[in-house]
Amino acid sequence: MKRILFGILAILSLNTFAQKAESSLQIGQKAPDFASFDQNGSKFKSVDILKEKQLIVVFYRGQWCPFCNRHLSELQNHLKDFKKAGAQIVAISPEKTENINKTVEKTKAEFPILWDKDNAIMKAFGVDFILPENLQVKYKEYGVDLIKDNSNSSQTLPVPATFVIGRNGKIKYLQYDPNYKNRSSAKDILKQL
Repeated sequence: MKRILFGILAILSLNTFAQKAESSLQIGQKAPDFASFDQNGSKFKSVDILKEKQLIVVFYRGQWCPFCNRHLSELQNHLKDFKKAGAQIVAISPEKTENINKTVEKTKAEFPILWDKDNAIMKAFGVDFILPENLQVKYKEYGVDLIKDNSNSSQTLPVPATFVIGRNGKIKYLQYDPNYKNRSSAKDILKQL
């Protein structure tokens, strides 16, 4: 099992070459409005949240990614702190609902997790990239089938990224790094709220 995990992590580190060096959105810009259904089938609309709260938007790759699961677990551990600071957190993934449910099981996430069914939210935020063909083959060898897991053939993943959006709809904080190991900490997010 350790050998498989090491192999997956080694492959994942190679895909940074296919990603944009920085997000196409920047601090101070208006964030895109978005809507989708969460893991419970409830409609989530960013404009509705921003009427009352700040919004923390986290993009993650999938339930198969141990770094994603660790990050979402850390954020779940600070959910009360985010709420106290007047913010709502939402995570967004290209994975279909049954795999989002696996993420919930692994991370104990109590916040909304959205399926970005057609990658529209990732594209609007400029965090999308297409996994190169050689890595598509390698991922499959390690049991990660993006076509099956995401229920589309685009082979699109997000660069792990975090955006804090103020009630005015503008981006206050942005963490974007093609190195999948680097994530925003709950402490860093809380400083921006």
